[in-house]
Amino acid sequence: MNILLIIAASIGGLVLLILVLALFTKKGYSIQRSIIIDKPKEEVFFYLKHLRNQDMFSKWVMTDPFMQKKYTGVDGTVGFIYAWEGNKKAGKGEQEIKKITEGNRLDIEVRFEKPFEAVAQTPFTVENVSPNQTKVTWFMISQMKYPMNVIMLFMNMDTALGKDMDISLGNLKTILER
Repeated sequence: MNILLIIAASIGGLVLLILVLALFTKKGYSIQRSIIIDKPKEEVFFYLKHLRNQDMFSKWVMTDPFMQKKYTGVDGTVGFIYAWEGNKKAGKGEQEIKKITEGNRLDIEVRFEKPFEAVAQTPFTVENVSPNQTKVTWFMISQMKYPMNVIMLFMNMDTALGKDMDISLGNLKTILER
């Protein structure tokens, strides 16, 4: 009986420790990655604002070639929704174009359902480097609810997500520079 009490107290103590740590852990993260593409800004922006093009460059979309997709609205316009449901790696969710500042910025909201619920803002900005070079910057900004934010103690979101963003931007560069 004493062993069961010790095990139960240990588990309870561990759960309590995790909950207390989560109280003092940051709840949000912000990541950004950039790349220079040897194409005019207008051409790059036009490609980016069509969310279906992510099928060609997003590492996350490519994690499940059999992913089910549903589109609502007109791609490249405010309100367009790209929903997906895939394997365990791809998860389930949707992204929506929330605002377009033509030729400069595309504001996208991503709403994840699986493997966990979360909302992220993932805007793209484009700026001229020269007449035939464009800098694309991709952001990911999100908050994690208590107590899930304790994950931030053990996971570097910049490293974990940034690597995939870099790969995706590299794919984008390859496609647009063909």
